[in-house]
Amino acid sequence: MYLHEEITKEIIGAGFEVYNQLRYGFAEKVYENSLVVELRLRGFKVETQKNITIKYKNELVGLYVADVVVEDKVIVELKSNKGNVEDAVPQLLNYLSATNLNVGLILNFGPKDLEFKRLMR
Repeated sequence: MYLHEEITKEIIGAGFEVYNQLRYGFAEKVYENSLVVELRLRGFKVETQKNITIKYKNELVGLYVADVVVEDKVIVELKSNKGNVEDAVPQLLNYLSATNLNVGLILNFGPKDLEFKRLMR
């Protein structure tokens, strides 16, 4: 069993629902907005475009923006390209290491199907 498995399963299911309705070809923001609607309909607390600050020796040195955070437990990074989820792994690992969150998902609304990857730190 994975940490926050019940939440990640619901997020993946919501991703498939969005993909089945919209298919491939929209901008990433359309998939983000649709996923947020679907997750809220399923009763989840969802934040979008959440700032993640990066500090070095207590000094602010950078700012990332997470696409979606669900229940303050899972970061979801969304893509809509012909690449694969592995391309986004370093980005999501950085997000996880910069926060107190331990679980992340990458959802790629690609040309053939929804592709996903679960990461834990």
